[in-house]
Amino acid sequence: MKFSIQAKDKGSRARSGEIITDHGTIKTPIFMPVGTAGSVKAVHQRELKEDIEAQIILGNTYHLYLRPGLDIIEGAGGLHKFNGWDRPILTDSGGYQVYSLADSRKIKEGGVTFKSHIDGSKHVFSPEAVMDIQRTIGADIIMAFDECTPYPCEYGYAKDSMHMTRRWLERCCNRFDETIGKYGYTQALFPIVQGSVYKDLRIQSAETITSFEREGNAIGGLSVGEPAEMMYEMTELVCDILPFDKPRYLMGVGTPANILECIALGVDMFDCVMPTRNARNGMLFTTEGIINIKNKKWESDFTNIDPNLGGYVDTFYSKAYLRHLIMSKEILGAQIASIHNLRFYLWLVGQARVQIEQGTFFDWKERMVKKVSNRL
Repeated sequence: MKFSIQAKDKGSRARSGEIITDHGTIKTPIFMPVGTAGSVKAVHQRELKEDIEAQIILGNTYHLYLRPGLDIIEGAGGLHKFNGWDRPILTDSGGYQVYSLADSRKIKEGGVTFKSHIDGSKHVFSPEAVMDIQRTIGADIIMAFDECTPYPCEYGYAKDSMHMTRRWLERCCNRFDETIGKYGYTQALFPIVQGSVYKDLRIQSAETITSFEREGNAIGGLSVGEPAEMMYEMTELVCDILPFDKPRYLMGVGTPANILECIALGVDMFDCVMPTRNARNGMLFTTEGIINIKNKKWESDFTNIDPNLGGYVDTFYSKAYLRHLIMSKEILGAQIASIHNLRFYLWLVGQARVQIEQGTFFDWKERMVKKVSNRL
């Protein structure tokens, strides 16, 4: 994997760049649609490419490990062959699922023992096992195994967890470096900064993972309930420490406004389930603001969903028709809304790139944050 910075904004820390992987080039800043179980919910791969214009998607190690299982994925020749996506893929490590399975897992130095949400069977994720699993899944970018602490979190727990994540990282790197990819292309390993909302822990964690000199770095443990301003404060603190010449990935963030603010702080990569999850519930993110399509005010609105985006669904379907589908619980409604929201997210980061290259990002961001946060 190679990363180069193409332009820097004059009024902020925002930068545009290019990540080159064996499955293609990614223009940053970028948003990665979440394909938890090997698919982005309600969206065909063709639509991801042609209408949404996604450059990279995310898969989930925990879910793919449990179903369909590693034998099936390896038998297909890796996740790219299995799901028919020939562009880059990133897999998370399962650390967030460890966080979310608080009632059915035990965390120890050796790793995490947990019960499957599918059938209750017991499994163990160690740093070494997670590296082997992600080697088998075959993503272009894989994540180190970490523990994501909750918010709020006691200082002592956050400190112990952060140090264990560092020890796990060392084991991840050792395992990664002594193995090779299974499908004839290279993989890159990203460590993850932890430390909850404590400045000294975040600084120490960022300095530590920087010393491992991997191809890129991630920021985890945010967007878990803390106030937005606290998330921005931690992100800015960490971005000041992480290497300038390597991509920075803020995990699980977030709203359009969150993304714009964090681009301004120097983040390059984002993912979040929000555009697709909210779409299925009738919330649309548009170039003019947020729409709850279930509201009666859209019942007789026959204007296009968002003609500013220029995509097929946005210039073909009306708000009234989409509302009808969502209210009727028609599958097509979830599909149209998901395609729209993802296209908007990719449009937003694409516009951010243009503004960075023109040196006008900061002023544009200030206007756009207000616009995209407005409820219509």
